[in-house]
Amino acid sequence: MPKIKKPSRSKLIKKLDAVFSQYIRLSNADNDKNCVCITCSKVFFWKEIQAGHFMSRKHYSTRWSEENVKPQCCGCNVFKYGEQYKYSIFLGKRLAEELYLKSKEIVKYSNVDIIEMIETYSKKLKKLL
Repeated sequence: MPKIKKPSRSKLIKKLDAVFSQYIRLSNADNDKNCVCITCSKVFFWKEIQAGHFMSRKHYSTRWSEENVKPQCCGCNVFKYGEQYKYSIFLGKRLAEELYLKSKEIVKYSNVDIIEMIETYSKKLKKLL
């Protein structure tokens, strides 16, 4: 009987990142599936914009937080390093401070937790497509 290979942790995280990114972009899109970059206000089709993080993805406590992730164009997210100051203005002082403090919390997600988040965001994404 062949052994069933479980997906690696890195593959699960990569899958969750992809599903979550699609969900964020589509949930913030208009009826024509266009998104507005929260830092420069330019409009892009949802597949041509990125899911920008206010607090870096390295912080697992906020990595998949819908409040921490919004549509951002490649120019702002990559070439201008996320435009964190403008991002904070968009979020407002209170939420920006909450996300900052939350990002300092240490969180360890199990593979089961990650699989559950993949399933949750996959279902949410299906409703938007």
